[in-house]
Amino acid sequence: MSTLHVLSHSPFTDDRLASCLRLLGSADALLLCGDAAYALQPGTAPCNELEARDGLKLYVLEEDLRARGLALPAWAEAVDYPGFVELSIQHDKVNTWL
Repeated sequence: MSTLHVLSHSPFTDDRLASCLRLLGSADALLLCGDAAYALQPGTAPCNELEARDGLKLYVLEEDLRARGLALPAWAEAVDYPGFVELSIQHDKVNTWL
């Protein structure tokens, strides 16, 4: 079974990203939205950790990426809201890290 993990909190204000990464299975995916998109700031510890994870299926809401003036790394994929819905359908479960 696969899980889509959805994070919306900044990785610089709490440890949800670290907790999520510890639980990710090989079939799971991670979607960054809201302030969680800041995890893609180049040169930061969260960005380096995400980039170093081999095989990570990482998505970010395109709207949130643009709103924060961030560039999309080559190892991540931007999705729109219909893409978010499609990811939710493709996975057996959705876990939102509130």
